[in-house]
Amino acid sequence: MTAPTTGSAEALAPDRLRGVLGRFATGVTVLTAGREAPRGMTANSFTSVALDPPLVLVCVARTAQLHGAVLEERRFAVSVLGAGQVRLARHFADRRRPRAGREFDAVDTFRGRFTGAPLLCGALAWLECSLAAVHDGGDHSIVLGSVLDAAHGTQDEPLLYFGGDFRL
Repeated sequence: MTAPTTGSAEALAPDRLRGVLGRFATGVTVLTAGREAPRGMTANSFTSVALDPPLVLVCVARTAQLHGAVLEERRFAVSVLGAGQVRLARHFADRRRPRAGREFDAVDTFRGRFTGAPLLCGALAWLECSLAAVHDGGDHSIVLGSVLDAAHGTQDEPLLYFGGDFRL
C-alpha cells in the first residue's frame, strides 16, 4: 500500500478539506438559545470535553443568528438527534426556514428549565449549558459550555452525518 499524497497546508482548498473531514462520522445536534426570541441551528461539531467539571464544546459560525443569541443569553441548549429526526436536522440547517421566532412553529419542543431555550421532543438526549468560554476558531467560535443539566430519552438509534449527508 502506498501512502496518500498530501499537499501543503497553504494550498489546501476548502472543498478538498470538507471532503476529507466528511469521512469522519459525527452525531447530529440542534443547538438552541434564547428565551424571548429563540434561535436554532443544526450542528455536528459538538463533543464532550470533561466529566469533572462537566463541559462540552460546539463550534458556531460567526454569521449564524444563534451565535449572537448564545453570546447575549450566555446559555444554550443541545438536543442530540435520533435516526428518525432527519426532518428536524434539515429544517434547522435550511437557511430559508422561517425566522423571527417562527422557526420553532412546526417543531415539537419543551423549554429547558435552566436556559429557557427550546429542546426538541423525541431527541436521544438533551443538555443545558451556561457559557464557560468562547475561543477564536477562524470563521467559527469555539463555544465551551458548563453543563447545567442533562437527560436522555428512550430512543437509542443515532442520526449520523457522514460524507455530506445524514445517515441512519
